[in-house]
Amino acid sequence: MRKVGIISFAGIVGTGLLLRYTIVPDEEKMLRSLSPETRAIYERNKVQRREQHDKIMEQMIESAKSDQPIWKKMSENKGVNIKNEKQADPAPTPQNTPIFTAPLATAAAVSSETADALATQNPALLSMLQGRLGSLIGAPSGYIESLPKAVRERVDGLRCLQQQHTDIDKKLHLEIFELEKKYSELYAPLYARRTEIVQGAAEPTDAEKAEGAKIAEAEKEDAEVESGITEVPEDGEDAEEATGIPEFWLTALRNHPQLAELITDRDEGAIKFLRDIRLVYLSDKPGFKLEFEFAENPYFSNSVLSKTYVYEQSDVAGDLEFGSAQGTEIDWKPENDLSVTVETKKQRHKTSNRTRVVKKTVPAETFFSFFATVEEPDSDDDSELADETRDRIELDYELAEEFKEKIVPCAVDWFTGKALAYEGLDEEEYDDEFMDDYYEDEDDDDEDDDEDDDDVDDMSRSAKDAAEPPQCKNQ
Repeated sequence: MRKVGIISFAGIVGTGLLLRYTIVPDEEKMLRSLSPETRAIYERNKVQRREQHDKIMEQMIESAKSDQPIWKKMSENKGVNIKNEKQADPAPTPQNTPIFTAPLATAAAVSSETADALATQNPALLSMLQGRLGSLIGAPSGYIESLPKAVRERVDGLRCLQQQHTDIDKKLHLEIFELEKKYSELYAPLYARRTEIVQGAAEPTDAEKAEGAKIAEAEKEDAEVESGITEVPEDGEDAEEATGIPEFWLTALRNHPQLAELITDRDEGAIKFLRDIRLVYLSDKPGFKLEFEFAENPYFSNSVLSKTYVYEQSDVAGDLEFGSAQGTEIDWKPENDLSVTVETKKQRHKTSNRTRVVKKTVPAETFFSFFATVEEPDSDDDSELADETRDRIELDYELAEEFKEKIVPCAVDWFTGKALAYEGLDEEEYDDEFMDDYYEDEDDDDEDDDEDDDDVDDMSRSAKDAAEPPQCKNQ
């Protein structure tokens, strides 16, 4: 019985070794699959890396025994290029040189030309190497652990100093944020005055108009600044009825390239009721709130739509990073809900040849999706949907920063178009793909209807579009 057990165990071990030999390629097999040129580069770099590593380790050991600084001791060795002078085949540094010379690690040093050759000759091998190397990114090479104890203790001392530096950085960034809050109180009277003039609650003083006229005249002389304002005659009914600055915020947002991609034709009717955009700093924690004040309108009952952003402090650099965001739930009025569209389809039955009209409500692209609260996916969720959600959250933070740093402080410059010049943005040069991934495509086809019916005609329209003609843009 014991013999049978030993034989069975030996058979299992032998089978495992056979599988490993046939499935897992060793260094010799990998080299045979490479071209002669690639194999020569591999062998040459392998020898150079081993020689370089041995020289560095010898100098480290000698330096630990010596009273001289490590840089001075190592500089005495002509074979070690501590000045980082350009060489024909530069040897790797200790940071990217492992103690062992495993095939997968050494393959990482192959040039891009060699990678192209690999992709042409053996795509499967290249894919395997990339996968293995990807798992090694960020992993310790073992270099620090191989240093003498005295050297490792000096490195630990530097780590302590670096942590103290980070602690100071944290205080610096918090104080900068508090300074922003302090100066926001100084800006507040200017923003309040701007709101009064835009809404028509007050008129600019003679001094304000005179100073502004000088600025406008200087801008006209600057060929790079093209105003977005079209001059109209001062007389007429429109001039008498106009109060404040009509469509001020709509024009300002439309002139911002990223936001212009978000604003649809349907959104314009609602944004015309936008009275003010305010930036409010949080008092209890680092963060801020964006408040969008609307006049009474036929689209939603909310008078203020807001979104709150909370910062988190980085443990690495100490700077403030976006941590979370909380939006407002919009109370849409059923007849003018911009967040959905009504798809109307005419379908013909296969057998009876009778037609019917099917209406279906589907999510719509709209600027007001900005106010939605998007939950962060779990860190271990690597699905495609999770990646799209993370991209959307990242873009949301970028838009929040645009409102905070550019739109609110410089609204009149975005209204006139001046901001496009000093921001270095040009319509012909700007990347239109910036907002491509903000909205995810929705495909909610009714499979049950498709089994029995043939689609004859597809058309999409909103309830608002059906009730009134499209409005003209005044831009």
